[in-house]
Amino acid sequence: MKVAILFSATTIFAAASVFAQAETYPTKNITIIVPSAPAGSTDIMARFIGEQLQQAWGQAVVIDNRPGASGNIGTEAVARANPDGYTLLMQYSGYHVGNPALFPQIRWKPADFAPVALVMRAPHVIAVSGKLPVTSLKELIAYGHKDDKGLFYASSGKGSIQHIAGEMFGRQAKVSTTHIPYKGAGPVLTDLMSGQVDMFITTPPSVIGQVQSGKIKALAYAGPTRHPSIPDVPTTAEAGLAGYEVESWFAVFAPAKTPASIVQKLTSQIKTIVESDVYKKKVSDQGAFASYMDSKSLGKFVDAEMAQWSKVIKDARIKAD
Repeated sequence: MKVAILFSATTIFAAASVFAQAETYPTKNITIIVPSAPAGSTDIMARFIGEQLQQAWGQAVVIDNRPGASGNIGTEAVARANPDGYTLLMQYSGYHVGNPALFPQIRWKPADFAPVALVMRAPHVIAVSGKLPVTSLKELIAYGHKDDKGLFYASSGKGSIQHIAGEMFGRQAKVSTTHIPYKGAGPVLTDLMSGQVDMFITTPPSVIGQVQSGKIKALAYAGPTRHPSIPDVPTTAEAGLAGYEVESWFAVFAPAKTPASIVQKLTSQIKTIVESDVYKKKVSDQGAFASYMDSKSLGKFVDAEMAQWSKVIKDARIKAD
């Protein structure tokens, strides 16, 4: 009986301690680690979320860029951090659900994190050279089938989401595709405009200017709805390739074992931020959509994404450089 009473008292004390910790959180600076270089979408979102958290809570939020190893350096740093809510990760989907399949030897896994909140989604656009004799997605697929020529598609690097998206496109459209990797989107656009490659599947901001000038044609938007920046471009479902959707997403994570009460406090505050008009405009300016998921929903979403992307990577035998 004494053992049971002692156990109960200890449990109650621990629970009360965690509750008190959440009530006062945060009491010091919060660090958001970004596993990529400054000025990219992940960094932009981290800085904006950080600014809003700082305004709401009165504690400084420090953005710590740790690029390298395809995002694995910064991601691992958060996985190994103290699970107290003071070290967070602003994560890009390609790293979180692609890297575990691409890099078998990495020293982290999605289970090392507590999902906090989804903050942005950016569906991709299927863009082709302005010199290609097609004006629709159906014509592009027919062009690839003609004389078994197939389609040459570009990406910003081997193992990138554009690479995986191209493999998915070939399989679903039942057309032969050849992957041409580049070191970044800039060189891709040069060769796409000149007709050296046929297709590039990427986020709208990368190609909007060239689409508007007619040097590149946007045939379909790989999301559930059209995007306001390219309202005349049909979705893939409208264009005849239902079920083909590709997007990048960005979310906040904490180290696993971060107290649930602190995760909930973060989730609730981020919900307020993401649903604000100022945030929605910020994200729209990036060619994407403000999109919120709470911790539980994000966890289920990540599991589904892991299963999808791991299968594509395995079936296509995609290897990282």
